[in-house]
Amino acid sequence: MTLETTPPERAGPPRRRRRGRAALMAGCAVLIPAMVAAAVSLGGDTETAAPRRPPPATAQVIRTTLTETTSVDGTLGYGSRETLTAAGRSGTITWLPSPGAMVRRGRAVYSVNADQVPLLYGDMPLYRTLRTGVKGRDVELLERNLAKLGYRGITVDEEFTWATREAVRRWQRNIGVPVTGRVEPGDVFVHPGPIRVAELKTTLGGSAPGHVLAYTGTTKRVTVPLDAADRHLVKKGMKATVKLPGGATVPGVVTGIGKVANESTEQGETVITVEVVVSVRERRARGKLRVFDTAPVKVAVVAEQRENVLAVPVNALIALPGGGYGVEVVQGAVTRSVPVRTGMFADGKVEITGIDEGTTVVVPT
Repeated sequence: MTLETTPPERAGPPRRRRRGRAALMAGCAVLIPAMVAAAVSLGGDTETAAPRRPPPATAQVIRTTLTETTSVDGTLGYGSRETLTAAGRSGTITWLPSPGAMVRRGRAVYSVNADQVPLLYGDMPLYRTLRTGVKGRDVELLERNLAKLGYRGITVDEEFTWATREAVRRWQRNIGVPVTGRVEPGDVFVHPGPIRVAELKTTLGGSAPGHVLAYTGTTKRVTVPLDAADRHLVKKGMKATVKLPGGATVPGVVTGIGKVANESTEQGETVITVEVVVSVRERRARGKLRVFDTAPVKVAVVAEQRENVLAVPVNALIALPGGGYGVEVVQGAVTRSVPVRTGMFADGKVEITGIDEGTTVVVPT
């Protein structure tokens, strides 16, 4: 007996696998060209593209002023001290100003036996008694000060008249001293201008005559012990910059150059210096100087200045094979070496000749 069987139908999944493989191959055929195209669009085939070299940094030849400065150590203060002596007076010191006080025309500098000794402006001390009938420059000095203090009715000349005596009497009465109508040498202290009290040399109850106090001028300034070999670098009227402790700077000007050489020893070596004075204006300093009465400072003075010169950055210079210096001039996409002559170096620039203003040069970084 023959049994007939119906062959089983092949399951569906194998067919689906064949279809999936065919779809995958078809997808790859589409994807691979797309990846190649993307690679090409990003600059790649099978090799990496070389990076482009950036263009060189350049600068132009400019016309400018070059300034060379030199920095030296200095001391901020009020200048040298002078000692005031109570000459021509005997008695007891009954009043003294405070250190740091500013004394101006007509104000008391000190008192002896309760009589104040005022400050008068002038260029010579009183050396004799001034009274009616006396003539001379010292009389004119007294009359000029009385006029400045507001006493009228006198003629400022060299003759001590009746009008002068009456003005003296009114002045003596106002400042509380004996009214005599005459002026003794020890009655006043004469100085060219206002003074600043630097240090007291005596105390209340001390005896006169004798040293009373040390004083200075009232204008802050910087003194610089400049090496005598560098004296030619500075001139009166030359501008300077003073750097204070903390970094603040104030403008100054050279107002004095010493003619006397001073010898000192530093680290076993003999140093010869001259004193240079740099004046600073407190108004232009905008309060920066108020912090210090005295302080060590740095002073930058202009050693040399060249105006209306052609210059390029120092980095633009190249050493030429045959010696000397040159620059690389940019002309379109081409550069070429051009020899130049150098002059002054300052402010990161160098003076050059042999090339035109406005020329573009390479500045290596």
